[in-house]
Amino acid sequence: MKTVVLYINLFALSMTSCKTNRVDYDASGAFEAVETIVPAEADGVIRELLLEEGQTISAGKALGYIDTVALFLKKRQLEAQATAVLSKRPNVAKEIASLQEELRHAKNEQERLINLVRDDAATPKELDAATAQVNIIRKRIEGQQSSLGITSFSLQEETAPLYVQIEQLDDQLRKCKIVNPITGTILAKYVEVNEMATIGKPLYRIADTKKMILRAYVTSKKLGDFKIGQRVQVQVDKGQDAFKNYAGIVEWVSDKAEFTPKTIQTKDERANLVYAMKVKVENDGYLKIGMYGQVVLAPHSNEQK
Repeated sequence: MKTVVLYINLFALSMTSCKTNRVDYDASGAFEAVETIVPAEADGVIRELLLEEGQTISAGKALGYIDTVALFLKKRQLEAQATAVLSKRPNVAKEIASLQEELRHAKNEQERLINLVRDDAATPKELDAATAQVNIIRKRIEGQQSSLGITSFSLQEETAPLYVQIEQLDDQLRKCKIVNPITGTILAKYVEVNEMATIGKPLYRIADTKKMILRAYVTSKKLGDFKIGQRVQVQVDKGQDAFKNYAGIVEWVSDKAEFTPKTIQTKDERANLVYAMKVKVENDGYLKIGMYGQVVLAPHSNEQK
């Protein structure tokens, strides 16, 4: 009888052990998010930086600025230079005003002689001389207008490089404003107010945590069960022996095998070759970067115990 009881106990222990080691998921891994390191786009001292780690910030929000005094003064100098150059442009109307008056008198004389010739009170030769005078004054006006136009154009061209430099300074001034590029959560802050920023220096790291990526690993046996665009179920721990389920979409499957990362599964299973895959999941606020998750192909209830 003791022998029978012993066999029964060993059988029960064996069944319990098998149940404990049973893998009821098809892939597992850790959550990550697309992270963006926001760099400084200008050189100078950071005068304002309104952000803290863990803060959620919308895209386009102004977070601060880098000192702009030197750039602003340089722009004022270039604007003054351009104004000084353009002040030399001739006033065409004033420059040719006297010639226009001469032309008016010459035309009046021409009209007077036309009437006199009609009445035989003047000779055609006198009328020809008056007409020639009108034509001469007109040519002088055309020449003066052409000369003044060339001068104005030359001065305008002289200011063109100055305006290009002003536009460049405007671009640099815009880049002194620290504007958040994407909606997300601040993961790390690398600088503080009054520190020196240089172009390309990281200011902070941000990630869009509303759409999380589960980087899971699947064995070669189950690799054929997954396809890009396939809908799957993702489980994360929710208390002891319970899971919280999410709908996920497979958006990438690696075509190259690799050893399982050390953070996944047991020591023996880490020695196996697996394939990486990415599953996109909408985050309700519960999921965190680095949290463990598992993928199942068969549907489950919202909570399993």
